[in-house]
Amino acid sequence: MTELRSFVRAALVDPVPRDHTEPDWAFRRRRVVVVVTLLVGAALLTWALRIEPGDPMFYVATFALAAAWAVGALVSGPLHLGRGHTRHGDVESRAVVQSLALGVMLLGLFLAGAVVVARIPFLRDPVLTLLDHARYGSLAVVAVVTIVNGVAEELYFRGALYAGVGRRHAVAVTTIVYALVTATSGIPLLVFAAALVGVVVGLQRRVTGGILGPIVTHLTWSLGMLFLLPVVLDRLS
Repeated sequence: MTELRSFVRAALVDPVPRDHTEPDWAFRRRRVVVVVTLLVGAALLTWALRIEPGDPMFYVATFALAAAWAVGALVSGPLHLGRGHTRHGDVESRAVVQSLALGVMLLGLFLAGAVVVARIPFLRDPVLTLLDHARYGSLAVVAVVTIVNGVAEELYFRGALYAGVGRRHAVAVTTIVYALVTATSGIPLLVFAAALVGVVVGLQRRVTGGILGPIVTHLTWSLGMLFLLPVVLDRLS
């Protein structure tokens, strides 16, 4: 338990010192770009998730969505990779190992939850419909889509949006916005996943001051879900 507490404090609680201040004009400009990007991204996500599995337009829509998040984030202003603590409180170069561990923990939690979801059609069926894009399309391409969109989402939500909100309420605001945007999918479990993952990567962003940790955690979780969740649901359905 002592090791676990040390890990949680280092990864999700104690911020690494840094100075990412910017002039007022740059902060206002970032906020304008963030709002415009959010509107475009939400519209593209709604379109992408309404496309039938097997339709090649799904790939066009999801790459367009990733481009919107990424371009908006990069145009908004400077983004930082961030730095992480060790469990003993020292500063390391990058928070990669901790982020991998957090991603694996999230994956284990969601796969355990799939045992329950598999027995509830209301929750299971929309998830299976979403996973059909991998079943009826190219799994390799869907994996690339997952990676590209995962990186782009973190560039925007834990990069540009987080910086545009300001430090005080950034974790809460970015998590809520992330969940609300995901709600356009109409998939209850996807919204729950966005909220839970959003809290974890938001806390990582607060601790590390950058986007690298959230990106690593997000990709570890999302790729694991892509490859393992269909197997779990098929065996339990």
